[in-house]
Amino acid sequence: MTKDAWSELKARLRKTVGQNNYTQWIDPMDLDSIQDGVAVFNVPTNFHGNYVSQNFADLVLFEFNSLGQTVQRLKFHVPANSAARPRPAAPAVIVDQAPDKPSQMQAAPLDSRFTFDTFVVGKPNELAHAAARRVSEGGPVTFNPLVLYGGVGLGKTHLMHAIAWELKARRPDLHVLYLSAEQFMYRFVQALSERKMMDFKFLFRAVDVLMVDDVQFIAGKDSTQEEFFHTFNALVDQNKQIIISADRAPGEIKDLEERVKSRLQCGLVVDLHPTNYELRLGILQSKVQQYRSTYPDLEISDGVLEFLAHRISTNVRVLEGALTRLFAFASLVGREIDMELTQDCLADVLRASERKITVEEIQRKVSDYYNIRLSDIIGPKRLRAYARPRQVAMYLCKLLTSRSLPEIGRSFGGRDHTTIMHGVKRIEELQHTDGQLAEDVEMLRRSLEA
Repeated sequence: MTKDAWSELKARLRKTVGQNNYTQWIDPMDLDSIQDGVAVFNVPTNFHGNYVSQNFADLVLFEFNSLGQTVQRLKFHVPANSAARPRPAAPAVIVDQAPDKPSQMQAAPLDSRFTFDTFVVGKPNELAHAAARRVSEGGPVTFNPLVLYGGVGLGKTHLMHAIAWELKARRPDLHVLYLSAEQFMYRFVQALSERKMMDFKFLFRAVDVLMVDDVQFIAGKDSTQEEFFHTFNALVDQNKQIIISADRAPGEIKDLEERVKSRLQCGLVVDLHPTNYELRLGILQSKVQQYRSTYPDLEISDGVLEFLAHRISTNVRVLEGALTRLFAFASLVGREIDMELTQDCLADVLRASERKITVEEIQRKVSDYYNIRLSDIIGPKRLRAYARPRQVAMYLCKLLTSRSLPEIGRSFGGRDHTTIMHGVKRIEELQHTDGQLAEDVEMLRRSLEA
């Protein structure tokens, strides 16, 4: 580390610990060397090193790592020519931190793949993306906190990482701390056991942007929730930005204290909805473009991406993993990615993703949604109040089950397969022009797949 970098680190410490502590304890320290993860400081006395290690070690380690300097331990040394004689009762201090100790988790690592450039935007996630973009500009805090919630594989962590990357690029002067709720809890417990709560409070109250992933993990942990609450309040009072992710809305997290729920709900709470077909197809097309540099000669047949977007609908991670496996397998065997290869290579994934939804379940769900009788969905009446919901049910049966058109027709009062085909096509067309119908279909699909 250069002298300029050490000067920058000291300036950060002065801002955090205050002028008096800085003058008395930080400024007299002289960085001698950094080797094998150990930072060696020259200090005036052993007592000085002992005090710094007890009161400021975690903070110093945090600042080292935030500047990209991997430091695992601090070692203090009193030079032989030091004017002050060492106290014999206080030996030189080494703060020995194992790799899995909290000081090594000051910030969780960011995945270089998770940027805004690689995030595919669609109707289910467009609001969350817009909010994340706004926060990543690093300007005045307009909503605090920003809470992103949704199920597994919908893009919460991707957006969190993207915000952190963008903030680092736009505002390198900001202290951005990203970590999981489990890491927050572990640091808190460790600070309690080592009687370093002041270091803990300094660390988390000194950041400009605090990002906590999967906050549902602190539910039921009373002491951790209390400290999180106080940290939250302290940062909000300083107009510092807080960004949170969770697997469900704050009000629905079991065993989360009401005051914490209330605090989380006082900002902007955004739901990442389950992906629709168009978004899944867009994600696949984006991944194919990324893979072109690795597999430039591989060909992919028409219909394969559409097939995957239909069949693997609940988890984007599974969808992307399936495509990765498909490209790797095709490269190894030297074959084009056609439908036969896709079904052979991904047989286990496709089996696990098979829809268990039945025609009867769809009919009941649609009749309940439109507040009509099940017999009217199946029966011969052609009134518009019955015909349109019937066509919606036919469309969903074609989309969400593996039943053939003749089989679906038999379940709708013995109708011909051409009638089913007409109903499916009609709903496909109307979704482009009738916003209410498109919303109805999407709501029913999500409800059936939930």
